[in-house]
Amino acid sequence: MQPTTQKTTFLSLLATITALTAVIWLTANGLQTRFDVVNEKYYSFFYPWQTRNPTTMAYVTAWLGYALHNIAAWAIIWAAQRAKPKYESGFRWFNWAMVAVNLGGFALHWIQTQLWYDGLAISVPEVTSQGSVILMLVFILILEAPRRGLFFGKKINFRQAFLDVVRRYHGYLFSWALIYTFWYHPMENTFGHLAGFLYMFALLSQSVLLFNRAHLNKWWKFSLEALVLVHGTLVAIYQGNGLWPMFFFGFSAMIVLTQMHGLGLSARLRALLAGVFVLGVGLFYGLSGDFARINEVIRIPFIEYLAVFLFYGLFMTGYGLKRLLKPAPFSDKGEAKG
Repeated sequence: MQPTTQKTTFLSLLATITALTAVIWLTANGLQTRFDVVNEKYYSFFYPWQTRNPTTMAYVTAWLGYALHNIAAWAIIWAAQRAKPKYESGFRWFNWAMVAVNLGGFALHWIQTQLWYDGLAISVPEVTSQGSVILMLVFILILEAPRRGLFFGKKINFRQAFLDVVRRYHGYLFSWALIYTFWYHPMENTFGHLAGFLYMFALLSQSVLLFNRAHLNKWWKFSLEALVLVHGTLVAIYQGNGLWPMFFFGFSAMIVLTQMHGLGLSARLRALLAGVFVLGVGLFYGLSGDFARINEVIRIPFIEYLAVFLFYGLFMTGYGLKRLLKPAPFSDKGEAKG
């Protein structure tokens, strides 16, 4: 059997995530008439797409469906890691198992939305869903740091033990972040929901590619990471809250500062892209007459980089305490070695 090419793999994944998004778009039209949906944002981080009087079954099915989906994905990751396979081009049992789990999770959530509407949003605030995705983006920065650096291609000397822990457990963290967010939202067909589900399915497809060479494709990884710029900007424009420049320029800054440096681009091209970014920022805020808002550009990079070093600091604190509290080995004479 000929190994599957990466082009075929990516085209198949893109066709699948497009089809799944289309299913949501085509089947969600009657939800607003069948359920008494709030559709109002009462306060910050209040999620409007929930019913006014959620049923007990809505609570039970949302949490049960989420738990089954998440635990199944974790079980596959654990079993695949335990087998210690090499990276190959073809799909193996754990790849197909992850396909089945994610498609099964989709079917469960679709049925759950059609029958009871409410997702996890009836139990937890919206910030938890947004925070889980931010957490994933932060750990992607850490995971990719040895390959592309953190600032303009410059490497950060993270302790290897820290990188090993992130590399070993990132699949569990990313699966949780995405599956939790997936079950947070009902399968509505507003522009924001459809854009979010499309992007989420693309990110989940990376879990399907565990121990597949396509999982390591630098352009694929860059696309998944950078698409948050498109998603965040378009959703902000759609919501009309005036925050789209923060998302557009903030995530663009992440590309210029970090993400483009792992693509093998020439120094001249990287300098050109950085120059276009700086020029664009200056022109936009200068011509808008509201130059004081230029601080929006650094908000997202500041939060993400701060979180990187916060997690590294927490790890090193725990690592240091573990070494400090570890009993000293004894010599043959029964004396502790200093």
